Amino acid sequence: MPPVPVTPPRLLVADQVAGNIRVLDLPSGETAGLVEGRHLAEHAGFLALPGGRTAFVDDLAGELVVLDPYGPDRGRPLVTATVPVAVPAEHLAADPSGRLLAVTTGLGRNDEPWSDLLTVIDLTDPAAPRSARVRTRVGEPGVTVLAPSGPGAEDALVVLRHREPGSLTAYRHADLLAAGPSCPPAVPAGGLRLSDDDGHGDAHDPRTGTLYAAAGSGVHRARRAGDGLTTGTPLGWGGPGRGYYLRLDPVRRLLWSCVRSGPADPGRWPEWENGAWWHALDRRTTGRLALGRGLVFRLAVAARRIAYARVHPEGDELILLDPEGPRISARIALPPMDGAPKRGGTPWDGVQRRAIAASPGGPLIAVSRGGHGEIEVIDSTAGTHVTTLRVPTPLDDGGHLALVQPGDAAHEDPVGR
Repeated sequence: MPPVPVTPPRLLVADQVAGNIRVLDLPSGETAGLVEGRHLAEHAGFLALPGGRTAFVDDLAGELVVLDPYGPDRGRPLVTATVPVAVPAEHLAADPSGRLLAVTTGLGRNDEPWSDLLTVIDLTDPAAPRSARVRTRVGEPGVTVLAPSGPGAEDALVVLRHREPGSLTAYRHADLLAAGPSCPPAVPAGGLRLSDDDGHGDAHDPRTGTLYAAAGSGVHRARRAGDGLTTGTPLGWGGPGRGYYLRLDPVRRLLWSCVRSGPADPGRWPEWENGAWWHALDRRTTGRLALGRGLVFRLAVAARRIAYARVHPEGDELILLDPEGPRISARIALPPMDGAPKRGGTPWDGVQRRAIAASPGGPLIAVSRGGHGEIEVIDSTAGTHVTTLRVPTPLDDGGHLALVQPGDAAHEDPVGR
């Protein structure tokens, strides 16, 4: 009997400046697909959908694009659907079915919030996806999409997390989708006032229907109550500072963030202290572990490890956590970036950055070297370097990455990353 072919993990590599998306086999780096002329909205990121699909927003074309990374292997197109959306895209989320989506708008290349447009999408028929755009409130809202109230129901809720004043505002997805042309104002179905006006970071646990919103005082929690919301006691950060990013770990059912504390002056970013923060969703326990100084932001969830990339003038590194402790299992030095952030300047304006990705179904971690067109691939379980991949474009601003593997359940984290 001939051997059963092994389906390799695949890495989606977006160069949002050059305008392309590459699909690479891992660990070989062989190109399995290429989409030219697409400029991914980096802040909204990639969104995992059921069936191994991945969605992103093309910020130049003003379209949501759905990819099937393994589709061409099975006679299906790589791009399975496109639908118009409002841009610049700030956040992207789906309901647990992956059928109903929402996209919020943000600053783009502007100094102050200016757009109040929200787009809702129905991907039930990939050949004819539907979208509608409505007006909500100017800002940079986060978004989650809560499941319908019962089997066969069509009342999924789109929940916006607003700042200044802080609030959670719920809209019926079906009502928004039925809106007419010309971007009419949307009427909320319900909502909650939050005690913080500095929200940043969102997550959603489809199993319990709980949404989480990061803010200065802690992580706010809310659940559906009819067409409205009911709130729970916020989760504390366990010390000074706060997290600006939340991510659901579907393998261990943990909520993760990176807590940042230190000087408010962004020019003193090398002095910032960073900590891995976690909350066990079922055991309801919370903890924190020091990571070191510098810039740490996004993280990646692998099958047996959590990965953080730390940028610092004295050297960058990939930090691997064993979540069973949690404890730090390895620190792996990363090659320096020309154009890296410098002391005295901000760590995000006009400098190179790093993107990071993993799949909850496997051990590999990918981390980019912005400006060099290089991606380091690490075996997170062994804590060893596997290979360095090189792409033809520089990956300015770090590019953006997503690592996919068949059956990895990545869609159980239904917020774009």
